[in-house]
Amino acid sequence: MTASVAALTSSVLSAALGPSPAEMPITSAFWLHHTTRLPGADVTYRNYYVLLRVGEVFGACSFEAGELDPSYCADTSGLTIQDLLSSEGVALPVRIAALDAYLAAVEPHHASPLAEEIVLPAGTPDVRARARDAAVAGLLDVAEGTKVALIGVVNPLVDAITARGGVCLPCDFNLRETASGLPVSRDMTEVIDAADAVVATGMTLSNGSFDVLVDRCRQQEKPLAVYAQTGSAVIRSFLGSGVTALSAEPFPFSQFSSRPSSLYRYPRTDT
Repeated sequence: MTASVAALTSSVLSAALGPSPAEMPITSAFWLHHTTRLPGADVTYRNYYVLLRVGEVFGACSFEAGELDPSYCADTSGLTIQDLLSSEGVALPVRIAALDAYLAAVEPHHASPLAEEIVLPAGTPDVRARARDAAVAGLLDVAEGTKVALIGVVNPLVDAITARGGVCLPCDFNLRETASGLPVSRDMTEVIDAADAVVATGMTLSNGSFDVLVDRCRQQEKPLAVYAQTGSAVIRSFLGSGVTALSAEPFPFSQFSSRPSSLYRYPRTDT
């Protein structure tokens, strides 16, 4: 059982899960900022990402505006995973990206026997976003009237949950209401406690709330599905240990292309 992100990091540093992280150099470091506004929407999504390349894979972590300066890139390429995970002075998003890169290098999503590849269709951003979010919503059994806490609001995913008869309970630090007019809570524990099932974003790793999320779902025995660009290989380590199912989307993410691309679903497991 994976108890926490800190415990998982300790296992990586001790080489309990694969090669020594001192033998895994970071060849490229990225700082990305992009914005998205889907047709007809009133909200502009502002996204920031740390990306670290190790071999053939990228570790990824989103972060909030102003949390990390682009200059970190100049000091990071050439370091090892161990350098980043063993230093307390490294920003949390960089540490999560490093942990993600290590675990993805040990087992890329496309090589996992547990993963189901979903190919998103070519098309406009809204077409691809709706296909992605329908795949995410399909990870949980949403019966008519099921209350689903949504931690990290993406409007097409709100629509995908309600289209299946679910009652969406959204929570997000940056929104007051969804595109469909649902009020958005800022209290994660409030919506979890009121829900029958939970869907959350990988950004819970970057803001430090992931352990609280997983522990609360464990205690209440509620299914937890996670959709992750951030830390998708990190969250995979919690399958069967509080995380019920996962939609993992490794870099390059679907929003950066109009061509077919893949995400990897890890279907429901007993927790």
